[in-house]
Amino acid sequence: MTIIYEPQPAAAERLVALLAGLPGDLRTAAAPAELAALLDADPAEALVVAGPGTPPADALAFAADQRLARPWTGVVLLSPEADADLLRAALRSGVREVADPRDPVALHEACARALQLSLRLVPASVPAAGVGVGVVDGGDDGRIVTVLGTKGGCGKTALATNLAVTLARTARRGVLLVDLDVQAGDVAAALRLAPERGLGDAVGLAGGLDEAGLASLLTPVWPGLRALTAPGRPAEGDRVDGELVGEVLALARRTFDHVVVDTPAHFCDPLLAALDATDRCLVVTAPDVLTLNNTRVALETLDLLGHPAEQRIVVLNRANSPVGLTIRDVERVLGAPVGPHVPSSADVPASLNRGVPIAVDKPGHPVSRAIADLAASALGVAQPPAPSRVSRWRGWARRSAHE
Repeated sequence: MTIIYEPQPAAAERLVALLAGLPGDLRTAAAPAELAALLDADPAEALVVAGPGTPPADALAFAADQRLARPWTGVVLLSPEADADLLRAALRSGVREVADPRDPVALHEACARALQLSLRLVPASVPAAGVGVGVVDGGDDGRIVTVLGTKGGCGKTALATNLAVTLARTARRGVLLVDLDVQAGDVAAALRLAPERGLGDAVGLAGGLDEAGLASLLTPVWPGLRALTAPGRPAEGDRVDGELVGEVLALARRTFDHVVVDTPAHFCDPLLAALDATDRCLVVTAPDVLTLNNTRVALETLDLLGHPAEQRIVVLNRANSPVGLTIRDVERVLGAPVGPHVPSSADVPASLNRGVPIAVDKPGHPVSRAIADLAASALGVAQPPAPSRVSRWRGWARRSAHE
């Protein structure tokens, strides 16, 4: 689980004592050959702590190599005199944390943060120690669920984020939430994420994207859930085309049990590529005339594109809003049947303002239960009973390399 790389035996013993509270086993290596042997023996190794006796240049070179070869293996550099130049060099090389070995509390916290991030970056196809490295069986492909809503404010992102969290509770290989709104994505803001990389960085990997490359682009959100966030600037979004989106989704399908795609509010090349790969399309609408008319046009557009109607489910968000429209009225405007209903609640925007999905904060809430029912009825994923108490939202995204 954690390797302490320290040439000085006395310093290594001290580090073992200081880090004894970390999850998993602690192992030590005093030479590069020992470190390499331990890493070869455990493809899923999560953390390497470079002790103060390790030459900084060696530690930085090692971190740079791991960043490409196995990005899920974090590196923490211990240095009693880390100046600005060393911190910049560490950031460039991919070191997760730089900590002072003379401060036991800061040292332990830095290693714990780096380890938690690593445990959520390890690809499902990378086995633990003692198991040969393999690939995900193509016959065990996951499901791509596209959440479509062409009217701003219909609740598309809230549904996508909460559905992803809900599916992650039972997913063996985890869930990936993809923000495909390449010009104005909301997933990072809705979950209070601070991503270091995202979909825009996939452009440079186009045509050669593999599991390690995809893993390096993801941001941990919640246990079993990672996010591929939208580009940070519109200019970066212009470079994301349908071919790249198809490549990303094909790889994600082989890696995760479920891929939930949050889409832009207009039809574009990336969205069309997602629809081509989609197993189930959730079309989100709301009981107001403007949204319903917009949704009707979207359904007609899907028909013109040849998208199979049997793959679509219309989800009525804020279904119990007292606006004078019945379900029959809604279906008449849409010209299509309405499936699952999600009730209206002020708790939903409040949860978005806090960056905590309501399915996490209040799993027994009517909205949370409706989304769990949606996962069961529309996707065939039965949910366990809602826990009576949920651990607090940990803000995984705030664990940047040098927070």
